Amino acid sequence: MTDSNPSLAGFIENVTEHQAVWGLQDETGEGWVVCDSSEFENTDVMPLWSSAELAKFHCTDDWQNYQPAKIPLEELLEYWIQDLHDDGVLVGIDWDAEQDCIELDPIVLAKKLVDIEQQ
Repeated sequence: MTDSNPSLAGFIENVTEHQAVWGLQDETGEGWVVCDSSEFENTDVMPLWSSAELAKFHCTDDWQNYQPAKIPLEELLEYWIQDLHDDGVLVGIDWDAEQDCIELDPIVLAKKLVDIEQQ
């Protein structure tokens, strides 16, 4: 992987290896964690993690009623990416509330994932 950002490169590698990302879903199974962007005003970010363990770590405080939920890579690319993009929602890569994390347009993430899949 020749990506210049090691965090993004690690995320892409883990996601392609396991063919899934993880989000946080509420008890009803209907709602997902979305938060304010740290980079852009009036922009929402959906945090995504490359493992259930990383996602589970954030199930505290305001998110204590959420659980990690697996999103298969094929489903992410086929359904989620376009919907998030259309709604103007960015994706937060291995999001960590304590640090500045990479926030990407979902289309950019999809392109990076597809490029790796084709190698």
